Amino acid sequence: MTAKNTSDSTSSASKGSAKSKKKAWIISSAAVVLVACGYGGAAYALQDQVPRDAQVEGVEVGGLSHADAVSALKDSFSDELQEKVMVVSGDDRVALTPEKTGLGFDYEGTLDGLTGFTLDPVALYQRVFGGTNIPLKTSADTAVLGNALETAAETLNRDPKEGKLAFSNGKVVFDEPTDGLTVDLEKTEEAVAREWRNESREVEAVTESVDPKMPASAFAEAREQAEALVSGNITVKAGAYNAVLTPTALANASAFTTEGSKVSLVVGNSKLTNAVIAANSNLKSTARDASVVFKNQVPVVVDSQTGRAIDNTGLNSKVLEASTTEARTTSVTFTEVQPEVTTAEVKSWGLTKKIVEFATPYPTYDATRTKNLVAGAKKVTGVIVQPGEVFSLENALGPITTANGYFESGVVEDGFSTTAVGGGLSQISTQLFNVGFLGGMDDVEHRPHSRWFDRYPAGREATLWSGQIDMKWRNTTDKPVLIQTYVTDSEVVSVLWGTKKWNVTVSSSDPYNKTEPETVYNEAEKCVPETGGQEGFTITTTRTRTNGSASLPTDKLTWTYRPWNEVICGEDPDKKD
Repeated sequence: MTAKNTSDSTSSASKGSAKSKKKAWIISSAAVVLVACGYGGAAYALQDQVPRDAQVEGVEVGGLSHADAVSALKDSFSDELQEKVMVVSGDDRVALTPEKTGLGFDYEGTLDGLTGFTLDPVALYQRVFGGTNIPLKTSADTAVLGNALETAAETLNRDPKEGKLAFSNGKVVFDEPTDGLTVDLEKTEEAVAREWRNESREVEAVTESVDPKMPASAFAEAREQAEALVSGNITVKAGAYNAVLTPTALANASAFTTEGSKVSLVVGNSKLTNAVIAANSNLKSTARDASVVFKNQVPVVVDSQTGRAIDNTGLNSKVLEASTTEARTTSVTFTEVQPEVTTAEVKSWGLTKKIVEFATPYPTYDATRTKNLVAGAKKVTGVIVQPGEVFSLENALGPITTANGYFESGVVEDGFSTTAVGGGLSQISTQLFNVGFLGGMDDVEHRPHSRWFDRYPAGREATLWSGQIDMKWRNTTDKPVLIQTYVTDSEVVSVLWGTKKWNVTVSSSDPYNKTEPETVYNEAEKCVPETGGQEGFTITTTRTRTNGSASLPTDKLTWTYRPWNEVICGEDPDKKD
């Protein structure tokens, strides 16, 4: 009985203990759940709040919501996106505006970790009790930035400077080759995206070196030779004569050439020969070409002559070799030379026969104009035009300057009288147009005057204006022709000498489409008043050329002349109203 009771008592106690433990566990678990729920609730409540006293590069954002913090950052930093950033390479600089070139700020990314749900007790502690200062994150649109840097590279890239050897005032001048550079766009883009906010607002472009085509060593040998060549005078001896070539003369006869990867010094043999002759006229060739001169206005053949000249074979090599010696002397011999144009050849041209002669009167009262006629006549007399060759009057006369013997005299420009250097040379142009036209030559280029001067055949005359209007014809005969022009006391006479090939006929129409003169005003500084009175008109000239059974197409020249208007110097009074 007693034992049984004891056993029941123990069992009952044991059951009570188990119930107590279960109850305690349930209470503890409930407490943990309650705490967890409170912690999680706090985390949830704080997820959109920036930690207290938090700063982004000194900008207070603590305690703000995520959206308000982003807005605060934009207000504080957006102006910086307008501040220039310089991309630099040596002395070259290109300015970029961040906002326009894909550079910006990652406001959202900057706030990552400061807001948003987290169970990190440190983060939660900071949000409650505050304290942090973080840098502002940047962003870059690589496509936009890449395009901006491609444009910048056009300024920053530098072509290599090629070396150059040259002579100046008898001395050798050497410009060293230098490397160029090219911008590495990919690496520069990374550098700009990473460093654009640095204190100097400058980012060094990442570049690669570009070699010149030829290094300095490619010039070394030629430079050494050239410096030796012009280091002093070189004497060339020929028999009893000496020719002293100065450094300037030696330099003028020389040049530098490039072949492949090598620069070479080249001394021109012909130029050097001319320099020797210029240094001593006794060394020039005594051979003489046959020529034609005028005696009593008739062409006479001057015979050619055999002579002697220096043998210039290998002269350039001899001079180069002498430049490396202390004596700086070399020698040449004389050799017999034949004329290039022989007497027989010139006589075969038949230049003593007259093809055509043409003359026009000139105003003898204008002495200055007459001087131009005389000067121009001398320039063209003796010119020989080969078969098929084009004669250019401007080339024969030029340059038409006071230094070349011409004077300022009257001309017609744009229908008005004025003055210019070479005034009167249009009469030479008319003369030589006519000997060419009447001699059967091809008319290549000519232009009549704007107004007709009655000393010339109407429709068959030509003006001349240096650099603008020339008079040209082509020799259509089978042999050379010779030009002669001279001024008498009343006329300008031109003769074409040679072998006649064409039978030429020329006719002119009567003037038609006549226009009456008017009164016009000329405001030009060099205005010349004129009384006027002569009508303007149009005229047609016809030319035929035959040679036995052969003939050339008929030429028709039509020209319209302006009337000789009354010219009043000054502004048109009606124009003022």
